[in-house]
This record gives sequence, C-alpha cells and structure tokens, in this order.
Amino acid sequence: MESKSKYIRWLEELSNDDVPLVGGKNASLGEMIRELKDEGVRVPSGFATVAEAYWDFLEANDIKDKISSHLEELEKENQSLEKTGKSIRRLIRRGNFPDEVASAILDSYKQLCEKYDSDEVDVAVRSSATAEDLPEASFAGQQETFLNVTGDDELMEACRKCYASLFTDRAISYREEKGFDHMNVALSVGVQKMVRSDKAGSGVMFSLDTETGFRDVVVINAAWGLGENVVQGSVIPDEYLVFKPLLDKENFKPIVDKVLGDKKKKMIYTGGGSQTVKNVNTSRREQNSFVLEDDEILQFARWAYVIEKHYDKPMDIEWAKDGESGELFIIQARPETVQSQKEASEMKRYKLKEDGEKILEGLAIGQAIAAGKVQVIKSADNIESFEDDSILVTGMTDPDWVPIMKKAAGIITDHGGRTSHAAIVSRELGIPAIVGTGNATSVLKGDQEITISCAEGDKGFIYEGILYFDESDINLQDMPETKTEIMMNIASPDGAFRWWRLPTDGIGLARMEFIINNIIKIHPMALVRFDDLDDREVKNQIEDLTQGYKDKPTYFVEQLSQGIAKIAASQYPKPVIVRMSDFKTNEYANLIGGKQFEPEEDNPMLGFRGASRYYSDRYREGFSLECQAIKRAREELGFDNVVMMIPFCRTIEEADRVFEVMSENNLKRDDSGLQVYMMSEIPSNIVLAEEFASRFDGFSIGSNDLTQLILGIDRDSAELSELFDERNEAVKKVIKELIENSHNSNTKVGICGQAPSDYPEFAEFLVKAGIDSISLNPDSIVDVKRRIAELGGG
Repeated sequence: MESKSKYIRWLEELSNDDVPLVGGKNASLGEMIRELKDEGVRVPSGFATVAEAYWDFLEANDIKDKISSHLEELEKENQSLEKTGKSIRRLIRRGNFPDEVASAILDSYKQLCEKYDSDEVDVAVRSSATAEDLPEASFAGQQETFLNVTGDDELMEACRKCYASLFTDRAISYREEKGFDHMNVALSVGVQKMVRSDKAGSGVMFSLDTETGFRDVVVINAAWGLGENVVQGSVIPDEYLVFKPLLDKENFKPIVDKVLGDKKKKMIYTGGGSQTVKNVNTSRREQNSFVLEDDEILQFARWAYVIEKHYDKPMDIEWAKDGESGELFIIQARPETVQSQKEASEMKRYKLKEDGEKILEGLAIGQAIAAGKVQVIKSADNIESFEDDSILVTGMTDPDWVPIMKKAAGIITDHGGRTSHAAIVSRELGIPAIVGTGNATSVLKGDQEITISCAEGDKGFIYEGILYFDESDINLQDMPETKTEIMMNIASPDGAFRWWRLPTDGIGLARMEFIINNIIKIHPMALVRFDDLDDREVKNQIEDLTQGYKDKPTYFVEQLSQGIAKIAASQYPKPVIVRMSDFKTNEYANLIGGKQFEPEEDNPMLGFRGASRYYSDRYREGFSLECQAIKRAREELGFDNVVMMIPFCRTIEEADRVFEVMSENNLKRDDSGLQVYMMSEIPSNIVLAEEFASRFDGFSIGSNDLTQLILGIDRDSAELSELFDERNEAVKKVIKELIENSHNSNTKVGICGQAPSDYPEFAEFLVKAGIDSISLNPDSIVDVKRRIAELGGG
C-alpha cells in the first residue's frame, strides 16, 4: 500500500533511513518488510505517523512552549520529576488531533481493516521516538504500547496516549542521562496488525548471549500469551539457546539449552470494557510445557541470524506466534546496546591499594579481590538464609552449596586444598576464594566487614575491614602465539560462555560430572531403573524433575547432551575434551536416588570409580546414557569438536572392555571423526603408555591424582597440603617419561591439572619436556600463555 497523506507512511514504504521521520522502531519494521521478506522473515502489516504529525499536534493545541516551561523548571530543580512528567502528560492527553492528522490516521486504519477483511481489525499501537534505538542509546521500553486496540475511538485515544508517553518519568530521566534535548525528540505512532499470540505465545530474543556477550548464540525467551509480560519481566519465561554457526546445516538441531520457566500468568484479550487486555493464571499444563517446539525455536533463531546479518550488529528482537494461523512473526527489532558496546579484548586484573591487618590466610583460588560482610553458614540446611553479595564462610562445600556460591562476593573455607569442591567451583564462577584456613568459621563473625585477596600469589589473605582495590583491564590483543597449545578447564556450561574471549586452543577438560550434579541432579541408574526405587520421596523428586520428557532416561540424555553442546559451542570448532563421569561412590550416592545403587567404600578415591564403572553391571546402563548424550551432542546437535576422555583407567583390559560398551552404543573411534582420549593419572598409565597409546588418540595428564598416587598423599588433606607438590622430582620424572613414550607412539599428550597455573617453573618444565598442550583454569590463561611464549614455547 502507498500512503496518501503527508502524515502517514505504510511500513513497507520505510527503511532505516527514515529514523528522523518515524523513529527507530517503525523504521526498523519497514526495513525488515522491504529487505528481509525474501529471506522468509514475516512482519505484520501496518502504518506509522510521521514526526510532523507530532509537532503539528503540539502546535494545534498550543502546548509546545508550556512543555518547555515545565522542563526548564525541572532543570532548575524548582519542580520534581514526578510533577513535571504528570503535568506534561496531562497537557497532551487533553489535546485534540488536527483534523488533517486525524483523517490520515483513520483513513489508513480503514485500509488496514479492508486488507484483513475486518470491520474493526485489532491492532497494536506502539510509540517510536525519533532518536530511539541508536546503537549507543536504546530508548526501548521508555514509551508505551497499547494492545488489542479496535475501532476509531480506541485508536485515536491510544495515539494520544502514545504521544503523552514521550514524557513518562522514566523517558524524561533517560533522555537527561543520555544528553538528548527533549524538544528535539518527536514521536511516531506505529499501528500494526495484532498477532493472536494471546492464543499461543510470544517473547524476546537476542542475537548474542546477554550475560557474557558471546556472539555465536541466539537467546530466546518465551511465555504464553501476549509479549508484554516478558518485556516487563513479570513472568519467568522459558529460555532457549541456539548456536548460530550450525543453523545452516539441515541435519542438525543446534539447540544447546532449554530451560522451562514457570510462566504463572499470561496476557490475553478481554471480552470488552475499558481494558483491552488482562492477565490470567496459566494452567498447570502450560506451566510445565515449553511454549515453542524445536522447529519453531530454530526458525526464530534463523530469523535472528538473518536480521543480525542485515543490520551488521547484534539485535534485540520481539517475536510472536499466532494461535489461530500457527504462523510466526517478528514484531520489533532494535540494536542490542549493552554487551555489543563492550570491548571484547579486555579483561580484569585486581590489586590492593592500601595495607590492612591480616586476620587469616589460606590457599588462594582465583586472582581477584572481594570485600563485604561475613556470613558464617556451617550447614547446608541453612543456606536459605544466605544474603546476596556476602562473603560465605563455611567449613567445606559440596554440590548442595552451589546455588549460594553463585551469589557470594567471595568464599572462605576451613578445610580443603586446591582441588577441593570449593576451589573448583569458585574458579569456575570467577569468584575469589580462600580455602584451607583451618579456623575461619570460629575466627570470623557474622556481619564482620572483611576483604579477601587472591591477588598476591599462592596464599590468599583475609584482611580486617573494607580495603580499596583496583580493577585493571588486560588487553588481549597483544597476546603472543605459542607452539604449545593453551587450552582451558571448564566444568559448568555457563562458565564456558563466561570465558569465551580468552585466547585458547580449545577446552582440555570439560567435567561431565558437574553437569550431572548441578543440572540433571539424578543418579542415572535411578532413571533407568525407576520402577525398582524403594523411596517414595525420591520417586516424587524424580517425577517433578522429569516432567515433560517422553521417558526418564531421555531427561538425562537431553540435559547432558545440551550441557556438553553448550560447552562445545563456546570453542567451536576447536576441540573440546569431555571427561566421562568421574564421581566417587560417595559422590554418586548423593545424587537423587543414588544411595540405592552405590556401595559404601572406606576409600572411594581408590575405589569403584572411572573406567571400572562403565562396564560393570552396577553402572553399565548409566554409562550407556552418557554415551548416548555424547552421540547426540555430536551427531544431532552438530558438535563434532567433542572429544571423549576416559578417566581412571587402570589396565589395558579395562580399556578394551570400555570400548566394547561404547561400541554397543554405536560410539566407535574414527566413526564421524570421533576421537577418544584417556586420563593419565595412575602409575600404570605411564608404565604401559605405549600399550595404551595403541587404543587411544591422546593422553591428558591428571596431575592431581597422579601426584597423590606417586607421593601417597591425600590430595584433599589440608594438613598435608605443603607436601602435596606436583613439582616433586618423582612426579616430574614420570611425566617426562610419559611425554617421551607418547611421542614415540605418535600420540598427543597434554596436562589438565592445576600445577602449571600455580607454578611458573612447572610450566617451564612441561614446555621443555615437549608437552603438546597445557589446559589451565580460566583465570590463569593470560599469564601462563605469556610465560610460555617467553620460555620458547611460542
């Protein structure tokens, strides 16, 4: 359609060049209709008033000078923001449209009704500010939107309210903050055919990860009904995560995460009256169901990719599904203005700016500094009382503590070494921690103000009071290249996205057990043999967690494969080595339903763990689920950069038996390029290195287990932490022997322990010994990579 009035433009007439005319929102809709229709992107029809209509409205009602006067009073602080906004909005709402403007709007609405064969077509009426949605200053959400507007009177009233919404308190404040002259910003009204998402669902998607800035994913939020609840944040929506680089491969479905939101209410049309929409409670079935099917998720992700590519920048996009036709639509698109504005080549470094009184010390985990109030929690039974951004002080942690660890500013424990649970999780979350203090829970008191510093080397120090410290940026653009591959250790999928900017050659250790423990939470055998479970409460827990899945094993396979895929996505196409589950029996027993399937052992560290479980009747079916998850991640989701790694494999015969079970699950070396590595962490792995090399594609030295088995030291013992040292000559000798024997067999060998991160001289030893790769904790990569380049590994 073509506009017949100077005050109206049909959306299909508009382009991005028309922002001064109709605002960013309306210009963007027109751009997509004109340029992306052939790409399949579907946008509802509509029209927009131009900026001149707004200025003529102010002129006809003689209120422009009055608005300026109110704003001057606000600037002089003679009038409050609240009074200023309310006064201006009242002036506008009492105004009348000039006849020519009103006729233009109503004539266009009539044409839209004819297009949709309706006497009074339902429309969305949206505000679009003429300085809106610039890349550096998004006005999104500052003005109002009105839904399910029908008839001439409702439409004109909605247009008047849109004009008034240019002066909501938040819009005034936002323009003040961004330096926009209020009287240089006009408002265009967009009138667009409603999508009947009240009978289906709608939401928002971003063409990058909103938390980390990772550019290769689309994040989609979805809720039932009209989209305002998602936009306003009044419901917890579903969240879907899709990997963009694999979207053009028809055989793959690269959905790397699906999180079910509670979606407790939905916005729908009203049956009449002054309110055009209302919220109602959703049914239990709706709350327990995903809003979108997988094919719909992938379609929206493809559209997000097309839109991003067209605009050449990350985008913030609103979408809707029509419940009557089943069609999918894009209803808004604007530039993303947070993560896309951050400098990708910078990271943080921390340094204390003042001296303080040292209270305690322990082993430093990470390299950051944190300050805050102490909260002592001695039992997991009391974690609900934890206050966000406190310093968590406890005896030790296990997986039950992870939810509050994520909320802590820092963590301090009495017990544990560098490879304890608290240490591993803190590194993963990027939270500074000090472990093995001995008596922090008795020395530190609740609400005491302290500073913890992990920026001073191996030891971490706890200082009295809140100390000032610096956060400095590290420019990653100056990173040297190294012949020795530098890889990364990762446990949680979320952690992988956090560190995507680091200059690595892939992931040398992805810990499967973290996904099982923190996301799946259920013992795999309790899913396979659910009917045999004795505990009714355990059965209820499992029923709750597995709702919506066709069967209980599918829950495990899909959750695990998505977790693996999310980690693999962060480095694709670089290799991501996934260690199959390596819980000890006591840790397996702590999973839901685990106690019924796990033996009690006096020494689980040297007991029924690693490879020995995979072919045992006690766990064989559980390992089968793990294999299915690897296969799905590689062959259905598309992440062929996933490499399997078998831990704690004691004998050659054991390796062969593991491969037999893998084969039963259609996982074979070299099939579809699959590689299988082995953890070298037992003396027999070094003694028989050449024999193991004939079965595996590579080795990864587990220096923590290897050191404890060579030196006979419990690696988790705080009392023996000074003796636990990977730099011991006995440990170094067997590592050097393994590297030599591996290379004689043309087998790659790397290391994924903590030592190269902590000790520069150990990293130097590894480089001189000829190691192929070193896998580090994320917070150590920049420094160690520079050191290795200086040592000749570059």
